[in-house]
Amino acid sequence: MKSLFLSLVALTTISTFAQETKKEQDSTKSKTTTLDEVKVTTKKQLIKIDSDKTTVSVKDNAMLSTGSAYDAVKKLPGVIAAPTGGLTLNGKGVAIYIDGSPSTLSGNDLENYLSSLPANAIEKVELIYNPGASFDANASGSVINLVTSSKRMKGVNATFNINYNFNKYQKPSPQILLNGKEKNLSWQTMIGYNYIDREQKSINGQTFTTFNPNKYITQERLTVTTNRNFYARFGTNYKLSSKSNLLLNYNTTFSNDRDVFDASTTGDIAANYYNNGTNKAKNNNHEVSLQYKTKLDTIGRTLDVVAFTNVFNRNPNTKSNALENNVGSYNNFSNDFGLLNYYLKYDFAIPFEKQKFSINTGGKFNTIKVNNTGTYNLNSPIANVIDFDYKETNLAFYVETRKKIKKFNFTAGLRYEDFNVNRIGIVSNTRTDIDFKNKNLFPNFSALYEVNPSVNVSASYSRKISQPSYSVLDPNGSNIDQYNSSSGNLLLNPSFFDNYEFKISAMDFIQLGTNYTVSKDHNLFILNADPGSLVSTQTFQQFDRFKTLSVFANFPIPLDYFFKGKEEFKNRMSNIDKMNYIFLNINYIRNLTDGYTFSFESKPVWNYAAQAQIILPWEIKSSMTYFILPANGVWEIYKITKPIQQFDISLNRDFLNKKLKIGIHAFDIFNQNEVNALVSSTNLQTNFYEKNDSRTFRISLTYKFGNLKLEKENTDIQTEKVQSGGGMMK
Repeated sequence: MKSLFLSLVALTTISTFAQETKKEQDSTKSKTTTLDEVKVTTKKQLIKIDSDKTTVSVKDNAMLSTGSAYDAVKKLPGVIAAPTGGLTLNGKGVAIYIDGSPSTLSGNDLENYLSSLPANAIEKVELIYNPGASFDANASGSVINLVTSSKRMKGVNATFNINYNFNKYQKPSPQILLNGKEKNLSWQTMIGYNYIDREQKSINGQTFTTFNPNKYITQERLTVTTNRNFYARFGTNYKLSSKSNLLLNYNTTFSNDRDVFDASTTGDIAANYYNNGTNKAKNNNHEVSLQYKTKLDTIGRTLDVVAFTNVFNRNPNTKSNALENNVGSYNNFSNDFGLLNYYLKYDFAIPFEKQKFSINTGGKFNTIKVNNTGTYNLNSPIANVIDFDYKETNLAFYVETRKKIKKFNFTAGLRYEDFNVNRIGIVSNTRTDIDFKNKNLFPNFSALYEVNPSVNVSASYSRKISQPSYSVLDPNGSNIDQYNSSSGNLLLNPSFFDNYEFKISAMDFIQLGTNYTVSKDHNLFILNADPGSLVSTQTFQQFDRFKTLSVFANFPIPLDYFFKGKEEFKNRMSNIDKMNYIFLNINYIRNLTDGYTFSFESKPVWNYAAQAQIILPWEIKSSMTYFILPANGVWEIYKITKPIQQFDISLNRDFLNKKLKIGIHAFDIFNQNEVNALVSSTNLQTNFYEKNDSRTFRISLTYKFGNLKLEKENTDIQTEKVQSGGGMMK
């Protein structure tokens, strides 16, 4: 009730102010014809809500810009880090894009990549709720697009950043960014290094239900991880003419990581089991893209052509010592993982300005190849080899039209996708060969009605597909011991989604909406065990039908209006850096799973999040964020048994005419961000607990030097694979 009251107060206040401002502008329009233009060019917004997406500024937000890209994304409105891993947007799964580029990586590989990408390289993030035909059909339900800096400066400019994170571990991250412009050539270079020590504790209390009586075991694990990665991002943009640009990008990351783990299994087993050891992994990722952009004529027709390739390799190696009944054993394994992705795509835009009508069309050809060979010695001198091969080819074409009729805006699109996927898994000399071929059409429709210049009402529908990524198919596992294993499921089918959405948007920063998604053959992460076995397996399982109903609201509370008065509030509206506000986000999510029997009542999940900016004396800007996911709700098939919550605070101040910025930050101050959940499956009921060392402190320093005069150009240096598939976090 309190949140609803605050919402009504905020909406009433802002609506009243908007009407008064509009009247004042109308009454003085003839006298001050240039005033509105000045306001538009000087106004800065951290959050902007449109009918089809929400755009959040990262570069200008001190709370978001000092960590990694993954840290920043988790704090965005409507984004919830799932208790079982991965990200969701207003209750729906997401595909991750970078500069319009869907990531080829998935699962932990994608999360690690985002964790190595610094947030200060990101200009803004676009939250696209129901992407249309111009986006790849393999996008599940939503898209999160990270847009890197697009501003270029004359001459040579540089920014030096260092983020020193610490708790009981040290986590320094230095970085230098160089960019500039000379005649027709724009360029950018970013080089940095991350050294991060961290730990994770987990406890699984497991009940095996096919025994009479039931049997119980407890699995505990402490892992101390050292992440060391070097990254470099190089981009050039050459202006061939006033209408054409040629962009070349190369991005690379090298990682050398180490996990030191100590695990135990106790309970109704023959003897207590202890396992400790070390996992070392070397990763390298290389991306190269070439893009040609041109305006074909003066009426606005444009053509974009992109060629792209991505090479990723990972080589983990684990050596462990195990003791059962005081007898030593061993559990060693190594993997040789490789991924190759390349494609070619084009996009063609044809506007008809007089008819208020436009057509966009395009196509792409994409190939992904994955190979992972794992060698395992589990208490046996004879090695067991698991070989996994995955190949996906995808040919796609789309057409999308837009038409404006008075106050209505209509969009209709159709995408043709030809998928050809082959999966081969060889486990214990048994070969599984699965081919999936599908030619399908994916329509989308949307309609928007402009109630007035400040309020829009929209409705949309889209059909999507989610191909199981290599990370959920791969039968190679990790953390394998006598009583615990983790592996993919080769037998998973693609999931098909029907997404419906209705939304009201107002004043560029207020949003109230609902979406309903029905997915067929939905894949969910689960822990299960074979009947009569005391070995639990973490894997993915297919469910016939999965339904998600989500209701969401985003709105600000303008503190200056209440505490500083109407006139001062109006003065600060044009400069977000001087405003005091709280931005609230509320989510209601209800999941229904057909054909699955819960051992507990299925209840909806509520999620509350707030971001606040308070201007303190001496020009110190404080930013605070808080979120809480209360207990007893059911997330997918997991009952949350204890609230998940976190409170962060950041203090920042500029010096030397804004050339130097110093920040002090504290994350998860009360050390409450942990996962406690219950899940039931065949022969197994698991109470699991997971705690990362999320209480962290950070000192950030940013210094800019060189020619700081900005020159805005439409010369984005980026890897733009807009219509290709997207990396999934699961």
